Amino acid sequence: MIPEELQKIKIKSPSKEIYHQIKSNWDHIAKPLDGMGEFETLLCRIGAAQGNVMPMLNKRAVIMMIADNGVVAEGVSQSGQDVTLAVAKAMGNSSSSVCKLAKVGNVDCFPVDIGICSDEEIPGVINQKVAKGTRDFLKAPAMEKQQAIDAIAIGIHMVEKLLKEDYTIIATGEMGIGNTTTSTALAASLLQNFSPAMAGKGAGLSDEGLERKIQVIAQAIDQYDLLYADPFDALCAVGGLDIAGLCGVFIGGAVYKVPIVIDGVISATAALLAERMIPGVRAFCIPSHSGKEPMLEGILKALELTPVIGGKMALGEGTGAVMLFPLLDMANALYSDGNVFEDIAVKQYVREQSNQ
Repeated sequence: MIPEELQKIKIKSPSKEIYHQIKSNWDHIAKPLDGMGEFETLLCRIGAAQGNVMPMLNKRAVIMMIADNGVVAEGVSQSGQDVTLAVAKAMGNSSSSVCKLAKVGNVDCFPVDIGICSDEEIPGVINQKVAKGTRDFLKAPAMEKQQAIDAIAIGIHMVEKLLKEDYTIIATGEMGIGNTTTSTALAASLLQNFSPAMAGKGAGLSDEGLERKIQVIAQAIDQYDLLYADPFDALCAVGGLDIAGLCGVFIGGAVYKVPIVIDGVISATAALLAERMIPGVRAFCIPSHSGKEPMLEGILKALELTPVIGGKMALGEGTGAVMLFPLLDMANALYSDGNVFEDIAVKQYVREQSNQ
């Protein structure tokens, strides 16, 4: 893919008619109006994105983009890059955290090496390596423009591939030491705002480590004028290959009409990046949890999405996104097979008509 091809992508909005039909169907279920709250909205959005009044959740996947980040050299993480490789191997043999949860949730896992700093071929991991990690963005832009384009294209093609294999909804996950720093710096650019309170401790930074992380992000914002930067340029300056790949997954979801579930702050940053680059993508994004990283709330607000899981999770890998599926299954069971008012001889609730 070349930049011109990316710029030519146009997103067709999900069906408003199907959205409203699903909402009407919910109103006929024997329960108070809006009794299932945001879960009603989620199924409306999923069905509208798929173009089906019966939301299809039967075959689902999680794509985990794995990459190293050169900024770890600045002391922004408790761990070294060797942890990225170790977790990738666990993903490959289905023993990582997300794989354990995915098995319970009947979700198929697709780990992708898009930028691990290693020449090792990892069994069970799809090799789509663009580079062996990014550069330390305080020393030079994190990646070349063509590397970013290549990573985005990989994400788009992963969605196309899974759609051909009959997957109907896809969750997003990632692994890469240092990626709460890259995502926070990039999100600050996309939101055109940064304060120290927006940075979190990631996988467990000390107070001193958090201060260093804040300094690094603030320096990058000044160095690259990030609060006024073009979204793609900001990605190249401070982003990660995992974020670029996930950005492609969100774009691919919008192109191929596959709902894509957001996980935590890294995947949410990728979703907002995709929306900023190609307006209309957000309509195909499904929120999952509110997470522990402070930047996540602002990103989801910018996307106008409301998460349905709390829990203050910060595990990553796609765990929060995968945990959404059993809840969706329960909501969908009620939607598709719940009693209607006629079944229980109760008068249906009626929405009050607005006078406006």
